[in-house]
Amino acid sequence: MRLFGDPVLRTPCEPVTDFDRELARLVDDLTDTMLAANGAGLAAPQIGVGARVFTYHVDDQVGHLVNPVVEYVSDEEQTDDEGCLSIPGLAFPCTRPLRARAAGFDMHGEPLVIEGERLLARAVLHEIDHLDGVLFVDRLDPATRKAAMRAIREAEWAGTPRPVIKVSPHPSPFGI
Repeated sequence: MRLFGDPVLRTPCEPVTDFDRELARLVDDLTDTMLAANGAGLAAPQIGVGARVFTYHVDDQVGHLVNPVVEYVSDEEQTDDEGCLSIPGLAFPCTRPLRARAAGFDMHGEPLVIEGERLLARAVLHEIDHLDGVLFVDRLDPATRKAAMRAIREAEWAGTPRPVIKVSPHPSPFGI
């Protein structure tokens, strides 16, 4: 799991172009990691992969979306505590649209739409932000963001060394 401060979390992801076995493995890895961490969602950059893919787990519904595009967000808003597996142990009040719809593809390249409200809308928008290099702390009001950044600096995990990445000599369909 990549933690706050890792540059991969601030790098916009490349669209997926190959819907193949490697993509299916990535979706499986994301799903397994998300479930093991009790997360509501997990985006590929959070495990160091620069591909536009995320998984979600809300209200016993587990799914994924490849190359997502936000199609709709409601004017109504919700404010609730929001956390992130890449900022472990911390949560802060964050305002997001109450309802959202995103379109993309499943791992087999079939069109897929996710539409939801409350936690599902929050999770989908949070994960799409990750794919764009945006973290939820960027969406906090200034006073809350200042408190969040202080808490992040003081977190037990802050400043831990980033993992050493071994680069494969083989080309990657994910642009990394």
